[in-house]
Amino acid sequence: MSNGTGGLRERKKQQTRRAVSEAAISLFLERGFDNVPVSDVAAAADVSTMTVFNHFPTKEDLVLHRFEDHFDDAVAIVLARDPGESALGALRRHFLAGLDRRDVVTGLNDDEHVLAFHRMVLAAPSLRLRVLEQATRTVDALAAALAEQTGTGPRDMTARTAATQLCCVQNELVRENVRRLAAGETADAVHPDAVAAAQQAFAQLEHGLGTYCT
Repeated sequence: MSNGTGGLRERKKQQTRRAVSEAAISLFLERGFDNVPVSDVAAAADVSTMTVFNHFPTKEDLVLHRFEDHFDDAVAIVLARDPGESALGALRRHFLAGLDRRDVVTGLNDDEHVLAFHRMVLAAPSLRLRVLEQATRTVDALAAALAEQTGTGPRDMTARTAATQLCCVQNELVRENVRRLAAGETADAVHPDAVAAAQQAFAQLEHGLGTYCT
């Protein structure tokens, strides 16, 4: 097989994956995640049901694959932190900057499509469960990175508890922002409270973690 043929096949594969994803999200937003069978997604994308599952092993993956690029954000931020900066300090700095940018990952983005997406996830129990499972993956990855940075073993309890606290604080801040925006408040109106809440939450963590992983 020539490189050209392989490249064309990969491009077609990605085009199909994108078409299936877009069809799925459109239907889910219109009718609700639990009200759309995968067969309807396949029909909308003009592919077979088997093709859908070849690209997305579960129905939930049709939605949550959009979060995949952000699973390792915390690890990347910690690894790229400034010299002498603690892991907590780096994550706090990045989160506060994200609030100012109205970054989607902070929950402080009131674009109507983004809000509709959040409402869809919140309304589907299986999606909420998968979000929690993925949050655990993030904790595991961050714990491993912290353990490596501090020279401890992969099951070091200090690294695991630190990772759990850092991830849980960020998740709760995001959830509160999403909750308020989904209830009808604007990002600009919520921003001052979101900044204050983030500063307070990270300050509370700092009492316990201090300069851990500096």
